[in-house]
Amino acid sequence: MIESIRRFSGSEIAIQKLKIINFYASHGEISTKEAFGVDRKVISRWKTRLNNSDGKLASLVPFSTKPVSVRIPTTRPEIVDFIKGQREAHFRIGKEKLKVFLDRYCEENYIPKISISTIGNIIKRHNFFYQDQRKVYHDPSSGWAQRGRKKTKRLRIKHSFHPNYFGYILSDSVERITDGIKDYFISAIDAKMKFSLTLNYKRLTSENMTDFYLRFKDIYPGKIKMWQSDNGGENLGLFDAQLKKDNIPHYFIYPRCPKIDTFIERYNRTLQDDNSQRPHHSLNLKSPLQYFMDEGGMSQMSLTYTKT
Repeated sequence: MIESIRRFSGSEIAIQKLKIINFYASHGEISTKEAFGVDRKVISRWKTRLNNSDGKLASLVPFSTKPVSVRIPTTRPEIVDFIKGQREAHFRIGKEKLKVFLDRYCEENYIPKISISTIGNIIKRHNFFYQDQRKVYHDPSSGWAQRGRKKTKRLRIKHSFHPNYFGYILSDSVERITDGIKDYFISAIDAKMKFSLTLNYKRLTSENMTDFYLRFKDIYPGKIKMWQSDNGGENLGLFDAQLKKDNIPHYFIYPRCPKIDTFIERYNRTLQDDNSQRPHHSLNLKSPLQYFMDEGGMSQMSLTYTKT
């Protein structure tokens, strides 16, 4: 109990001590020791301090335990100057390597050697921390800092979204290695209509992702309202700029949360069986285009229309 009340302010400790004194007066030493871990001698000292101060509660506030005489470490000024000079010339040198040079210096000048920990304490005590004057770290006018200021906060989605309208698109990429050759398949799917597209690319870049988006947009029968993707580099740069240009909100899932990408992950797993003619249970056993027509998204005539 005493250890716990030391974490409180001085006045709270004094109040708690007074409660213990009153408890002792009512229940005796055995009960007080069992309840608070304080014996008769300690309570007697508290009562004495309280009586000598005419019952002032401030007398029970603990005194400072800091020693009256504090030991001041002393180090030869030649050693301090040597360490300072070494740290200024070699600002990254540590105390272990510094001891090698300091021991040699002490031997040449017949000075007693000091330990590695003492060297570390001298560096901290005198604040011997320097940096290369040719470099300025965290310069607010640097290109790195300016790029950091221009960084915009990404739109995040926490849970798998189940829209009740067309135009919510999810995209993802899959890597395949065949005979040591890498291929990337970029896919996108409408979360409600299940209309999807997959294209093969040799590299996974924002340029290729932009090309995929423009091709998807060209054949998509509806209007794209939102686009959801993971945090890969291909979904940034040119691709993100293209979505902003088209006024399409770009949502990112949280890292290591594939469950948010439910629709596109399921599509990737059954990619070879999925096409525009395949019926879906989620669409009442209709194909994506048939479901889109039945919901009034397009007419039967526009189904066979091709751009010239």
